[in-house]
Amino acid sequence: MAGTSHYILPRPDFDEAPKLLIVISPYYKDIADNLLSGARAEIEAAGGQHETIEVPGALEIPTAIGIAERMSNFDGYVALGCVIRGETTHYETVCNDSSRALQLLGLQGLCIGNGILTVETQKQAEVRADPADQNKGGGAAAAALHLIALSRKWGRSKQGVGFSHDILMAGNTDGTPTA
Repeated sequence: MAGTSHYILPRPDFDEAPKLLIVISPYYKDIADNLLSGARAEIEAAGGQHETIEVPGALEIPTAIGIAERMSNFDGYVALGCVIRGETTHYETVCNDSSRALQLLGLQGLCIGNGILTVETQKQAEVRADPADQNKGGGAAAAALHLIALSRKWGRSKQGVGFSHDILMAGNTDGTPTA
């Protein structure tokens, strides 16, 4: 809602600079550039470092984050992109699936700020992406930074969240089937 004020948490302090990966879909290039500008400024203001990679669309953002988590050494991630409603149900699929995938990665312990805009019009996207207006890119980076601060406070989880891979569903305790 326009004109509504919101409380913004103070920027976290870090003893060691956090390293973030910004994953962006530049499908709407001007909007993406503004989101990226806001995210970079927020990370740098917190003394953090960042790298940026581009992917074709919003659906590829969670996959890229998952790959980076397995194969690199980032403290957190910023997901940036924009989905504008069109004439088909593709909008709902992209919005729901990208958001759900990011949420699942977060529940596994990844520190992710979701800055994928889901809007009805180009104008709505422009206002939300503008660093001098709603600055949703900066907000996504701030969210990731706050989650990194929490993970450092409590210590990073050494195991995933959810089901254990060692659960035996049937059979004896040694894994052999029962007679």
